[in-house]
Amino acid sequence: MLSTYISHQRGLARTEASGIQRIPDNVVWVDLLEPSLEEERMVERELALDVPSREEMREIETSNRLYEENGVLFMTVTVAAKLDTLRPESTAITFILANTRLITNRYIDTQSFRNFISYAERHPLACNSPLVILAGLVEAIIERIADTLERVGNDLDAVSNSIFAVDPRTKVKRDLRGLLERIGFNGELNSKARESLVSLGRMLVFLQQSGSLALNDEQRSRFRSIASDAVALSDHASFLGSKVSFLLEATLGLINLEQNNIIKIFSVAAVMFMPPTLIASIYGMNFKHMPELDWEFGYLLAMTLMVGSGLGIYIYFKRRGWL
Repeated sequence: MLSTYISHQRGLARTEASGIQRIPDNVVWVDLLEPSLEEERMVERELALDVPSREEMREIETSNRLYEENGVLFMTVTVAAKLDTLRPESTAITFILANTRLITNRYIDTQSFRNFISYAERHPLACNSPLVILAGLVEAIIERIADTLERVGNDLDAVSNSIFAVDPRTKVKRDLRGLLERIGFNGELNSKARESLVSLGRMLVFLQQSGSLALNDEQRSRFRSIASDAVALSDHASFLGSKVSFLLEATLGLINLEQNNIIKIFSVAAVMFMPPTLIASIYGMNFKHMPELDWEFGYLLAMTLMVGSGLGIYIYFKRRGWL
């Protein structure tokens, strides 16, 4: 789908782009969302540039993601998408800064783009130039990632409380499998968020160091502030990654403890029944001269010895702290 936007006195305004054969001169932003081959070719023909294909956008080499051709900046970044679902994804988005236009090429309709469009439709200053639109889009992406990291941090705190802040007197049973699933999901979210922040940071450095792009002091200060936010959030994501690893190890340790406790119970039970079994075996022998066989209280004595030996072992283990 091809969408074109113009800067209106009331804000960003979308123009109907279905079936158009040329891009109007007053368009400041051309947005390609899952474009068809015809739409790509039309944009390339009208703007005299080569829009990277989906396969080219997936390449990870910096030289294929951040480069300049004839004064046009091509910047492909990895952005986390579908962050509110159970299956978050990482998608590549290409920003092309060409003279008086910004061209974006993407294959997922991310929430950050929708948020920016909704905001820019009511604020003219947010869309009066391609650079301002680019800055607004990057800010929207970073804000979205910041919200995700905040949600991850809160959920990890809740997981930590479930693991460590359990009152032993209440005997609360932990759902360790559920905790593992939550830790794994938050780790995946955090990983995709950090990948996006690193990619955006590289793009912002490339943008500020470009010799063909004339940034005024206000624009340079804004992009520098955005880059600082990306670095700060990336550091926070690294901290959350360490916390994910710690909680994962702690949960696996609890699982091992519970398994050891189960094995210990079976081991203690086997040891407790060893003396009674020995006594029963002795008295099950039909020796001719065994005094207790003819004694009136012989059976009671044997039973008392078996129960007493088992209880004695149990009391001994209890006092040693093995149970």
